[in-house]
Amino acid sequence: MTFSGRHLVVIGGGSGIGFRVAERAVAAGATVLIGGRSQDRLDAACARLGPAADAAPIDTADPASIARFFDGVERVDHLFTPGASYRVASFRDADDETARSPFEAKFWGQYRAVRAALPKFSADASVVLMSGAASARPPAAAAAYAACNGAIETLGRALAVELAPVRVNVVSPGTIDSDLWRGRPAPLREAAFASYADLSLLGRVGSVDEVADTVMFLLGNGFMTGSTLFSDGGFALR
Repeated sequence: MTFSGRHLVVIGGGSGIGFRVAERAVAAGATVLIGGRSQDRLDAACARLGPAADAAPIDTADPASIARFFDGVERVDHLFTPGASYRVASFRDADDETARSPFEAKFWGQYRAVRAALPKFSADASVVLMSGAASARPPAAAAAYAACNGAIETLGRALAVELAPVRVNVVSPGTIDSDLWRGRPAPLREAAFASYADLSLLGRVGSVDEVADTVMFLLGNGFMTGSTLFSDGGFALR
């Protein structure tokens, strides 16, 4: 499927994987609307993307914000929803608010985004949700986060059935050398990267470009629906 003349919406498109997907779609001839919580980051991203891109604020934990974001959208040919901010803690240590955090922002944020976009979908629209490889290989101290990722993958399959012929797929990355990790203290980042390298088949963390490759494939392949692709270097298989 060509992206020329198509309209892509990326929630979480101001940086990282979302921005890279928006950048590739624009280069392929699409127009793009990016959303996020930081107006400064959105403005900077739009300046880099050029005249084919627009931006609007959105908070995936706020249903009213999601509704306002999509009110101004005329048509959605492709939707990618990587944006979320949440907290992670062990089952023993997490209070209810922390345990709910991944679900409120990541699961319900994506659920509500697809629901708000539904009236705007073109007949052959495609959706890519974002989960994470913890769904298949839960870490030792993040039960709610792992469960949230598994729920997103099940949601993707259920929506593929219910919304057909709109296609719905899920990308499930492992640890990625992204803006998120670059913003954390170097000792913490290096320890996390080394641990992930030991746990994955390919012996390294992934890149933003590698996940963006997967997303672009899922958005554009007209015969893919109801699938979860693990861009995780074999983490889930160890």
